[in-house]
Amino acid sequence: MAMHVNRRTALLLASASAMSLATPLAAQDVRLRLAFIPQENPEKLLGDIEAITGWLTSEVGVPVEGFVTIDHAAAVEALRNGDADISFMGALPFVLAEAEIGAVPLLSEVYRDAPSYTGRIFVRRDSGIGSLADLRGRNIAFADPISESGYLYPLAEFVKAGLIEGPTAADAFFGRVFFAGGYQQAMQAMAEGLVDAAGASQYADLLLTPRQQAEVTWIVESEPIPSHLVIARPGLDAGLQDRFIDAMLRLNAPENRKKLRYLYGPDGYVRSDSAAYDGVRDMARRYGLLE
Repeated sequence: MAMHVNRRTALLLASASAMSLATPLAAQDVRLRLAFIPQENPEKLLGDIEAITGWLTSEVGVPVEGFVTIDHAAAVEALRNGDADISFMGALPFVLAEAEIGAVPLLSEVYRDAPSYTGRIFVRRDSGIGSLADLRGRNIAFADPISESGYLYPLAEFVKAGLIEGPTAADAFFGRVFFAGGYQQAMQAMAEGLVDAAGASQYADLLLTPRQQAEVTWIVESEPIPSHLVIARPGLDAGLQDRFIDAMLRLNAPENRKKLRYLYGPDGYVRSDSAAYDGVRDMARRYGLLE
């Protein structure tokens, strides 16, 4: 049955639609939810989140909220379920999230003028460990099973050295393999003698105390890895996404750079180039993580 709409009703509907389009996002109770991965002490991270989300709220124009996930996998699930709109993420979990849920890369971190870094195997200087072969039968802590610099790339160095055939053979080589839940946790376990070595980012030793930094060293470094990035769930409002990107890029300005310490301490951000992560996609396929 056809619906008849008189002229007055049509004008009211048009007016209501225009008001809705003109209403600021904040007045529509729109919120931007950010998921953070616990690559450093979660208690410190909570304070950092409060500081940066307060600044982002004023810059983006809608309330910005943040929370710490258990690990990378939980961050991907938060994006999948709509519990998070945007997440800070390593390169490997990004390519997995891209394949699983269509996650969108927004921004890449810059460290020392480059959007890349490496993974390293760290040991204590007094451990007597000078090569990867010396770790046979020893205990090692990695950051996260789907971390590129905190697991896959450092482990690949053992494959290159002919010590293991792949991740499934790691248990037969090492005494025990632990996943500590983050860079800082893995590094602390190694520095305190709970494990013999740690696989983590090349900058992970900076998460230790100055005394501990002097007591540790690294014995191997991986090939370059595309840096950590900021990703969005598919379907996020394009305007809101653009405003978030613009706000994050303003952190590169001299007057805002001190706020970068609240976001894991990069030197800045650039817009992501998806092609830069092709090498990570290839490695993920080689190790059976992607089809």
